[in-house]
Amino acid sequence: MRILLINTAERIGGAAIAASRLAEALRNNDIKAKILVRDKQTEQITTVALNKSWKHIWHFAWERITIWAANGFTRKRLFSVDIANTGTDITSLPEFTQADIIHLHWINQGMLSLNDIKKIIESGKPIVWTLHDMWPYTGICHYANDCSNYKTSCHNCPSLVRPHKKDLSYTTFRKKEKLFAKANITFVGCSNWITEMAKDSKLIGDKNIFSIPNAINTNLFRPYDKVQTRKKLNLPTDKKLLLFGSMKITDKRKGIDYLIEACNIITRDYPELSKELGVVVLGGKSEEYSSIFPFSFYNMNYVSNEKDIVNIYNAVDLYVTPSLQDNLPNTIVEAMACGIPCVGFKTGGIPQMIDHLHNGYVAEYKSSKDFANGIIWALTEEDYETLSEEAHRKAISTYSENIVAHQYIKIYNNITKSHD
Repeated sequence: MRILLINTAERIGGAAIAASRLAEALRNNDIKAKILVRDKQTEQITTVALNKSWKHIWHFAWERITIWAANGFTRKRLFSVDIANTGTDITSLPEFTQADIIHLHWINQGMLSLNDIKKIIESGKPIVWTLHDMWPYTGICHYANDCSNYKTSCHNCPSLVRPHKKDLSYTTFRKKEKLFAKANITFVGCSNWITEMAKDSKLIGDKNIFSIPNAINTNLFRPYDKVQTRKKLNLPTDKKLLLFGSMKITDKRKGIDYLIEACNIITRDYPELSKELGVVVLGGKSEEYSSIFPFSFYNMNYVSNEKDIVNIYNAVDLYVTPSLQDNLPNTIVEAMACGIPCVGFKTGGIPQMIDHLHNGYVAEYKSSKDFANGIIWALTEEDYETLSEEAHRKAISTYSENIVAHQYIKIYNNITKSHD
């Protein structure tokens, strides 16, 4: 069986990492899997990039120009939405024609247009589409936040600066409605949360929708000696370290302001404990927050090498994720696989990942106070070793490559039989 996975980038972004890991997991289970990307970041021979062309830059720019103009020529929220009005027709590529199944992942920002997706549908090949965010079943947004228009028909989009009855969300929603009307696509949500919302959506609610988590290599992401990894990274061995990570930590959806407030609460209410704490920040522009945290601050910037990332996880005591809306964060899976307990808000797929008071702490949504409680509980819990072991056990039993690959292979087998 030949599977072609399609994603805009190879390694940048959560969806790219998840798609690459799934492809590796499939290959380890005797499935011939290739990835087609626009932006290739490695020398992996099973990853195929679109031929470099100025057209790709133009596709990306034209979509932004269209959104910019619709928003009254303001850059505000320019990258909050996608309309898929430009892209590349991939149906004539040999990788496409040779594939038995086309597996879409995150295909925005000029990778595939709605018209390109239509051509894929019209090819007659079985299609699986993994939902890394909500975009496939909303008009234009990747996360709807408090908006529920996607359940009926998108309009007056809160993600636009100038929303109105027939705005970009409305027109794009209508295009998707026609696109999906007779499309035979099997959707897979990375979390129960995003899967249930997809089932409630107007666009794809009548399709086959399953829930399968992202895979991780638990032979690579596993516990190592904490003291040795700290020495290797020049981190202190006498502090309890929190880790916060994001590709772009300035993204308000990642909730760093709530983490800072929680740290201030700990400093105020538990001054002795606060002296023992330090925060490690992993992500782009992390240095901007160095003077804001009340604890010792250790800047790791953006790290792409997985072995380095494994060392960083193993060097800390707790992973904290104050994200305000997230699907199934790779970072939580990675931390748990390394035996690191996690603290996160009760939102998105996070409560599915962190078992409250068992392998971490799920704080009440947007409550910095309860987030602080979670940090204190995890770091002062008498049986921290058990907490760590349970986190590792959850990763092994739920997210290991072999387990996730077999769930996808079952879907592949079912849809290829239905297409015979």
